[in-house]
Amino acid sequence: MPLKKVCLLAALAPLTGLAAPQETTDPLNDEHAAHHEHAVELQSTIITAVQQSSPLTVVTNPKDARQPVPASDGADYLKTIPGFSVVRNGGSNGDPVLRGMFGSRLNIRTNGGLMLGACPARMDAPTSYISPETFDKLTVIKGPQTVLWGPGASAGTVLFEREPESFSELGGRLDGSVLAGSNGRFDKVLDGAVGSDLGYLRVVGNQAQADDYRDGNNDTVPSRWNKWNTDVALGWKPDADTLIELTAGKGDGEARYAGRGMDGSQFQRESLGLRFEQSNIGEVLSKVEAQVYYNYADHVMDNFRLRTPDPTSSMPMPMAAQVDRRTVGGRLAATWVWTDVELVSGVDALRSEHRERSSSYSMMSGRYTDADQFPWSKDAVFHNYGAFAEMTWNAAERTRLIGGARVDRAEATDYRQTTGMMNMPNPTANKTRGDTLPSGFARYEYDLADSPTTVYAGLGHAQRFPDYWELFSATTGPAGSVNAFAGSKPEKTTQLDFGVQYGGEKLQAWASGYVGQVRDYLLFTYSPGMMGDSTQVQNIDARIMGGELGAAYQLNSNWKTDATLAYAWGKNSSDGEALPQMPPLETRLGLTYQREAFSAGALWRVVASQGRIAEGKGNVVGQDLGQSSGFGVFSLNAAYRLNPHFKLSTGVDNLFNKAYAEHLNLAGDAGFGFPADKAINEPGRTLWTKVDFSF
Repeated sequence: MPLKKVCLLAALAPLTGLAAPQETTDPLNDEHAAHHEHAVELQSTIITAVQQSSPLTVVTNPKDARQPVPASDGADYLKTIPGFSVVRNGGSNGDPVLRGMFGSRLNIRTNGGLMLGACPARMDAPTSYISPETFDKLTVIKGPQTVLWGPGASAGTVLFEREPESFSELGGRLDGSVLAGSNGRFDKVLDGAVGSDLGYLRVVGNQAQADDYRDGNNDTVPSRWNKWNTDVALGWKPDADTLIELTAGKGDGEARYAGRGMDGSQFQRESLGLRFEQSNIGEVLSKVEAQVYYNYADHVMDNFRLRTPDPTSSMPMPMAAQVDRRTVGGRLAATWVWTDVELVSGVDALRSEHRERSSSYSMMSGRYTDADQFPWSKDAVFHNYGAFAEMTWNAAERTRLIGGARVDRAEATDYRQTTGMMNMPNPTANKTRGDTLPSGFARYEYDLADSPTTVYAGLGHAQRFPDYWELFSATTGPAGSVNAFAGSKPEKTTQLDFGVQYGGEKLQAWASGYVGQVRDYLLFTYSPGMMGDSTQVQNIDARIMGGELGAAYQLNSNWKTDATLAYAWGKNSSDGEALPQMPPLETRLGLTYQREAFSAGALWRVVASQGRIAEGKGNVVGQDLGQSSGFGVFSLNAAYRLNPHFKLSTGVDNLFNKAYAEHLNLAGDAGFGFPADKAINEPGRTLWTKVDFSF
């Protein structure tokens, strides 16, 4: 059976607290101090949400203990940041959403490189290959307010980074954690480094697993998963201002899904990287950075290794599909510094190739032949070449102007010879399409006199080339086009971001809002059929607005209270209806007690109902199934620092065993007995205990 048919059937049959603000530091000189401080004294508090650190920017340490139960992947961690939600996928491998925007509107980078998934239905979203606790720093830039990290990024930029090690003399360090919890949850993380002032060797790895969970009704939800990752970094520092680092990594995993017709039985990852940094070069040219990277995803989906094929479904026999994606890229940037101006300029490029192959099954003989017995078929190749410049001008004592511009040349080649369920000849076979896409932004920041307050406003414009899923996964393209590859136009977002940031001694508060216009927004429309839903991708015009706010107040030396609120709104201006897949209004209320080595906290997450929907419309992963109900979930945690080297933390998520489902969710799969129009419930009461150590 053709791969596209396999993938379509698989995809379509289916109390938070705010951490104190953190300041960014110079990556070569100051960032590793956190390692040594952490080795001396482990933080005893548990993070339940992350506060905005500066205008439109969030910086946090993903190693910090967090609630709900520590994240299984990158999307799981991002959802603790106000403004983020996740298209839920069961136990793991959800797809992150920022302010209602999904997919390649979010530029997600790991160590500066781009790790793209291969599944045509995004079973392996880029964040599914990320284990947050193996990284040192997470940075989120909301909106089209940076041009430094590649094309698109109309919703925002997400950077998971490992910082270079720094040893003044021969020595080493070792950090790690072990976690056990309900539903067979068991995580292990080990992160060690040895080195001297001339260089270092760092090895970091993790293994994590969980069984099927039970929801608040005590019903079992098929959701078990198992993952591992190992990464190595070898750094050389010939002098204090120079770094050459070579990195390599591998990983794999499996996961089954109550909301899909197939499971993921393989999530192999291979990564290589080389970077060079030279600082303190001269009075004007301050820094030069160069980087090349290679990321490879080899993904297998099937309906028999983690489940039994449903004889009443459209896939009654064993079936499998294997897809891979190889992404190679590089970046060169220089930092120029004058008295009041800093300028970062450079170029970047990438090439990404996608291939596929499928299993076969003979109805006459009952013989199954696995996908790996067939040759690969290349279906798509993408190229992007970009140039960028971003400037910060300290125009006055309390005034800053930040602006940037970039231009990208994006191209895609369609190598499919046939398309559709009937293997019809592809009218765009071997054809290449390309666009030149400009983007830019300008932001004004002002620090109020005699007050730790910053106000800001920024206008950004981002043009985004359609991604693999928008060009190749949809059944049909916009009306009048031969297919999605030929007819899908680049998306153009113009957005105004504004807000205020206050950082007092006892009170930290912030508010950020946005309003935007999206021309040629890429929308998926689902239509039911005998062999599963078909999808059409089309360009519409859309309006978006919303924002986030938060506050944390230190009641006394032991007690702190905090709250966050996030709201996203969208309208399909072309059709006069709601923009689909918008998360509902959400608030998080937290209370924390800390005294010496002990801390305890409570988290109440309250989510409103969502009545603004466009049923049957959405994205390549999900669609609006109908209106959703609101819910509230209460959780507790506690932590105790046993000594400078060990910390014990524990928690209970969903204390009252609430039965609830997130609005952004996949439909159930009949193979597991779930109605096709019913969202999958979240885990019920979940207990967990974690031990962190550092030497």
